[in-house]
Amino acid sequence: MKALSLHRIGVCSLVIISLFAAQTIGQEVLESQTTPNIPISGNEIGVYEIANNLWLLIATALVFIMHLGFACLETGLTRAKNTVNILFKNVAIVGIGILTYALLGFNLMYPGEDFAGAWFGFGGFGISPPDGYNPATYADGAYTYWTEFLFQGMFAATAATIVSGAVAERIKLAPFLVFSTIYVALIYPTIGMWHWGGGWLAERGFHDFAGSTIVHSVGGWGALAGVIVLGPRIGKYVKGGDGKTVVRPIMGHSMPLAAIGVFLLWFGWFGFNGGSVLSADPEKVSYVLVTTTLAAAAGIFGAMLTSWVVQKEPDLSMVLNGILAGLVSITAGADVVGIADSVIIGGLAGGLVVLAVVGLDRARIDDPVGAISVHLICGIWGTLAVGLFAEGKSFGTQLLGVSTVGAACFPAALIIFAVLKHTVGIRVSRTDELRGLDLSEHGMEAYTGFQIFTVQ
Repeated sequence: MKALSLHRIGVCSLVIISLFAAQTIGQEVLESQTTPNIPISGNEIGVYEIANNLWLLIATALVFIMHLGFACLETGLTRAKNTVNILFKNVAIVGIGILTYALLGFNLMYPGEDFAGAWFGFGGFGISPPDGYNPATYADGAYTYWTEFLFQGMFAATAATIVSGAVAERIKLAPFLVFSTIYVALIYPTIGMWHWGGGWLAERGFHDFAGSTIVHSVGGWGALAGVIVLGPRIGKYVKGGDGKTVVRPIMGHSMPLAAIGVFLLWFGWFGFNGGSVLSADPEKVSYVLVTTTLAAAAGIFGAMLTSWVVQKEPDLSMVLNGILAGLVSITAGADVVGIADSVIIGGLAGGLVVLAVVGLDRARIDDPVGAISVHLICGIWGTLAVGLFAEGKSFGTQLLGVSTVGAACFPAALIIFAVLKHTVGIRVSRTDELRGLDLSEHGMEAYTGFQIFTVQ
């Protein structure tokens, strides 16, 4: 009965949010239709505006593909008996992210010029263009209001997706969806407002081009809090013959799927970073894509060499995370660091992610996919690297931004998880965890008819 009630709570909360969002957004659209139509002929919008807007829409589609990449990566690096659960969470997160961002997240993150330099602002519920809106002059013609919402909305769910991988294989579905809703609706856009929305970090000169901190570290702090409250998977850390704790590897079931996921993420990152130029300027976009690509490539070799030394063998999972480490680390400064600097930043990130995975295991912090190491540790490194490599950027300001975001996100996520743990519970039973969340949470299997795993 308790489990049934828990699922009802989660489902009902999501239904209420969806209905509220639909009603609010629909009302805004109806109201906007009563205003005079704005002509968008060739005289009003020129080739420049069309090119900018089209590129940002393409970038939006590329960022959307990243969610498929996350789903494949997390599925491949976890056990087959939890595949349906992983996929379900990734699908649900996209819906949660887009709806909550439309309902209030967009106007929390971009509340308007009246809140310049502030810590918090809110422009109202729903999405509706500002008074006097003209698509030819909005954002200096770089994009329309609707394109901006779509592009930024694709970013919103990423923070919760990062958390999904870290808490995989032992968290109850409904509490996770509740956490994701709160975190994406309130925490992520508030932090984003500090910098991208013209808040206090922007006024101090903090630089995070596409979200090493604003997106990836925000998700990483939430992941760290979730793993601490949740605890490790059964059998991950066992006592050895000498009484010392031994780290027991729990292998994922499909390295091909994980590799496909990483390449999809790399592909999507061209939109993630390239779209963050917020225009189709050929010089700026191409430069950002070059630094992004070089950092990812350097991350391969950084992770490969480090894993070869530390683990005595080249580890494919480490190399895959090395690619992501390079991408995450360059995201903060892709527009301002030099070509050689991007290689250094990505290469060091590749080595750092291996050391972070090993270090977290020794600290008994169980992260099945390495999300904390990739997104939190390398997100911090990439943000600080801007202060080290970019001309005119202050390391102190970068450190201030990283520290403040951590001081806000980690306690907030910790409180949300703790409240859920002591009210409805967040961890599945021992029996359900050993059986697998596909059967215990969803009553179905991902690979019906194929025996491709042993019970762990």
